[in-house]
Amino acid sequence: MKWSRPRFPYVKRRHRISLFSARLWLRHMLFWGGAVGVGLAATAFALSGDYAHVLFRQIVAVSPWLPLLVTPLTLAGAVALTQRYFKGAEGSGIPQTIAAIHMPEGTVRDGVLSLRVALGKMLLTCICLIGGASVGREGPTVQVGAALLYNLRRLIRFPRHLMERGLIVAGGGAGVAAAFNTPLAGIVFAIEEMARSFEERSSGTLLTAVIIAGLSAVYVQGNYTYFGATHAALSGASGWLGVLLCGLAGGVLGGGFSRLVLAVSRRGLPGRAGKFMKTCPVRFAAVCGLALALIGLASGNAVYGSGYEEAKSLIEGTGEVSAGYGLWKILATFVSFISGIPGGLFAPSLSAGAGIGDAVANLLPQADAGALIVIGMAAYFAGVVQAPITAFVIVMEMTDNHDMVVPLMLATLLATGVSRIICPKPLYKALADGYVTRVQPPAELDRKTGGRPL
Repeated sequence: MKWSRPRFPYVKRRHRISLFSARLWLRHMLFWGGAVGVGLAATAFALSGDYAHVLFRQIVAVSPWLPLLVTPLTLAGAVALTQRYFKGAEGSGIPQTIAAIHMPEGTVRDGVLSLRVALGKMLLTCICLIGGASVGREGPTVQVGAALLYNLRRLIRFPRHLMERGLIVAGGGAGVAAAFNTPLAGIVFAIEEMARSFEERSSGTLLTAVIIAGLSAVYVQGNYTYFGATHAALSGASGWLGVLLCGLAGGVLGGGFSRLVLAVSRRGLPGRAGKFMKTCPVRFAAVCGLALALIGLASGNAVYGSGYEEAKSLIEGTGEVSAGYGLWKILATFVSFISGIPGGLFAPSLSAGAGIGDAVANLLPQADAGALIVIGMAAYFAGVVQAPITAFVIVMEMTDNHDMVVPLMLATLLATGVSRIICPKPLYKALADGYVTRVQPPAELDRKTGGRPL
């Protein structure tokens, strides 16, 4: 009987040869360079956003009435520029990125993730922050990161699984990691919120992008915690009652916010207001800007911008807000979002959650206020996005408080469950579905998804 020679040595030889392929190493170098670019872009975006907020504070310092003029003009101008030059840059950026994952390669996907749109997203978000809009830069950073890595395919061909979705998911996760200095949250967000699954073939790409982008941001800004460090911890029955109240409040308010946003996004406002919103988007943005300025006056100028300073002062115990700050911030964020301007929900939602936690702490003076503020942040954020793992991981990393893992998990799971009763479909996924339906021809959508929602 004649035995054939085994083929394993040849397989190993081909593998060894591929490791020294110039094309392979060029692909690696381009990808690593792209990940560095995501980190640097996120850092530049962060510094620009902070400076924009400083400029708005200077406007308010001149007169608290100036936003009645500045905010409407700024929001109207941002929408006009978006409609004219940067179509696809409106909104948070996360729904567009999720939608792009499910689009076939072509002009529609390229339009969502073009470098022009990415640049416009950064520029217009900063302009909106100068006008006092209640938006954040973190959601837009997801779209920017996805666009930067996705456009690497123009320089060299990547494997098909990376071309279809791997580069987009990796860029989005890297954007979160670099924006918040939270590498673990970047990975979890990419899996839980963007991909909704874990692909082994793309896992190394995701991890590499998150690590390199995060290191690039840390190199420029230093190793920092986004909201500062807190060592607050729960103790006693009042503390756990606070977890329950934060979870319920976060679920009800977060679910209600998401349901309202989806209702306006799908059907518009009722009556003549809805017609005005669709036919005159620039004027509608100006009206939203005026409403936002009035909310700002009613809240004592506390709801403008991302809410970063207010949340950080509450966590560190160095500042105070009014009892209704959380509700005012939710209302300001809603008005900003429906205006059609570019800007995200991450930071404003976390800030509103801090206000909710502070209100719960006022009801339970025996509990640790700092702990309930952190739990309120995670609970409301989970109620809005219905991504409990991302919510507790991102808050844990941003506050450098690993002792709060169990309370954070409990609050986010409770908030997500309550939110799903009020708003059955997750916010970002539902917005992505609507975006695909608007921009993609029905025939292409049927071929890609089989006629099913994303």
